[in-house]
Amino acid sequence: MLLDTWIDRFCGGETADRAKVGKKTSLVGIGCNLILFVIKLVAGLLSGSLAVAADAVNNLSDASSSVISLLGFQMGSKPADAEHPYGHGRYEYLAGLSVAVLILVIGVELLKTSVERTLHPEPVDFTVVTGGVLVISIIIKAGMQVFYKKVGRKIDSSTLEATAADSRNDVLTTTGVLLGMLVTYFTAISLDGPVGLAVAAFILYSGFGLIRDTLDPLLGRAPEPEEVEAIRQKILSYPGVIGTHDLLIHDYGPGRQFASAHVEMSAAADPMQAHDVIDQIERDFLAQKGLNLVVHMDPVAEVDTALGQMNEWLSAQVRSIDNTLSVHDLRVMSEEDGRTLLEFDCMVPRETNISDDTLRSEVTRLVQKRWPRSDCRITVDHDYAALPHTAER
Repeated sequence: MLLDTWIDRFCGGETADRAKVGKKTSLVGIGCNLILFVIKLVAGLLSGSLAVAADAVNNLSDASSSVISLLGFQMGSKPADAEHPYGHGRYEYLAGLSVAVLILVIGVELLKTSVERTLHPEPVDFTVVTGGVLVISIIIKAGMQVFYKKVGRKIDSSTLEATAADSRNDVLTTTGVLLGMLVTYFTAISLDGPVGLAVAAFILYSGFGLIRDTLDPLLGRAPEPEEVEAIRQKILSYPGVIGTHDLLIHDYGPGRQFASAHVEMSAAADPMQAHDVIDQIERDFLAQKGLNLVVHMDPVAEVDTALGQMNEWLSAQVRSIDNTLSVHDLRVMSEEDGRTLLEFDCMVPRETNISDDTLRSEVTRLVQKRWPRSDCRITVDHDYAALPHTAER
């Protein structure tokens, strides 16, 4: 399509500079929203319509949002330094949070004014010019929605995709203002105040949604299950890998993700070969997915050994409590009093409804039922990324 070709050229093709494209897009948004603000404000003042004026202020807030997004892309693109070794990518999230707060403030002010206009209606003068301004605004905002959405997907920017959704909301809001004015013009029923209330409510709703979306990555939102599964399956595809667990992903801004994972390999494997596989996993994730992955290798005893058979038995006992549970890192040690200490980790998915103390007590009971002179030292892992996964053995 012609539009896709133009978007590709706008972004710079396959070698797109993400920060540069984001700043260019923000500048386009600033220009369009300022133009819409001016023409809508003039139309609102001429017609005496609060709803049109409110919609104009909404466009001004969108322009302010684009300014903050521009600053976010600018500051977020700064390279890592001694004080910020993971880069400055979270500035984009902070910019989004600032935009959301600004939108809420504007929404509250518009809500107060709209309540006053609803209680004390004033005449609205609808003209062809006013209607034309609103129609032009709808067309421009619809175009901006498509523009933001395509560029956002091109450079993988949640900020721009959220801005696309905001432009879509503006299309709906302005359409509502236009319909309200038409109803008032043809029926003499004043809907200016109620439509202003609806616009203000929509602005507030969008603001709260933006706050939620920008706070999530700042607070350490869990990765999507599809992303976790893709990482897990790729790790399991390497030779010698038996299983993987304890996947942790940290988000320091768009394009700045760091992760760590434990990978199980045979304890009988050549340590140099195992090390080469681990290094290859880390290199491939950085080159192919842009993910800085650090892998820790856990040796696993073979099934035909005593430790391996104990591990299989223990895994089965834990699954008898809840089939989503699993164990790893089993070590068996002799204590001074002649008793045997089993030390291992038990992985508990987030949706499993069992307390840590209950789990430790029940597993210990099962172990001591078979080996009376034994003790357990159990570390309960709460896997907030996904369930542990083991390859076929």
